[in-house]
Amino acid sequence: MYITGGASTARNCLKNLLPFHAKNNMSQVVTLEVNNGIATITINRPDKLNALNKDVFAALNLHLNEVANNAAIKSAIITGAGPKAFVAGADISEFHELSIDAAKALAKAGQDTFFTIENSSKPIIAAVNGFALGGGCELAMACHFRIASTNAKFGQPEVNLGLIPGYGGTQRLTQLIGKGRAIELLISAAVIDAATALQYGLVNYVVPQEELLAKATALLTQIGTKAPLAVGACIAAANQAFAPENKGYTAEVDAFGACFATEDMEEGTTAFLEKRAANFQGK
Repeated sequence: MYITGGASTARNCLKNLLPFHAKNNMSQVVTLEVNNGIATITINRPDKLNALNKDVFAALNLHLNEVANNAAIKSAIITGAGPKAFVAGADISEFHELSIDAAKALAKAGQDTFFTIENSSKPIIAAVNGFALGGGCELAMACHFRIASTNAKFGQPEVNLGLIPGYGGTQRLTQLIGKGRAIELLISAAVIDAATALQYGLVNYVVPQEELLAKATALLTQIGTKAPLAVGACIAAANQAFAPENKGYTAEVDAFGACFATEDMEEGTTAFLEKRAANFQGK
């Protein structure tokens, strides 16, 4: 069952079950390692190109809680296991048979998890190694900034499924690269390479894949020499420039849910799972 109560509810429910060291062993779909105050959170489903599913979200919420509450952790890196993908998207097999309300709850829970990342007072960098598509691009954009390997690819291809991004992608992509470019990517389902992402301002750096984590670690080590309260205040103040009170995130949840009542969504997701081209009818 998908956790629909948001990141805070999910963390609180899980927090009451087991001590952290036991919870950390209950699933390896997301791993956490800490070195010199820097946590590395790795989405660990390389055989599925690290696709997001309910287990990934549950484990990610656990680890974000540890980052927030462990005084020994000063900052974090989020990355994906293997050389091919950061996160190649959501697990579409979980989308079938969802009602509109269930789809909206799914989107809201995903948004809440990504708000937890965005609003963390501790810096969180996305180290993007390969595909960051759909929910993976949304996850990367929720981080405070992004570093890409030369083989990274970014995109929001949800319209290929008769859907829209549901985890904040319509909002953060527009914030990061501007309305014109964002709408083009959203409605064309185009995928851009790392060099284009750098040009657009979607990422801060592009480095060879073997240097990706070292670059992220070096940046967080430098940031770790600064005043922690001031760093957190900078993050909070910058986030206020794009506060969710603008209703855009709510509009995204509603539109995402409405897509689940369309024949196009059923055709798009079925075609994806059957590995064939979709035949959309605008219904």
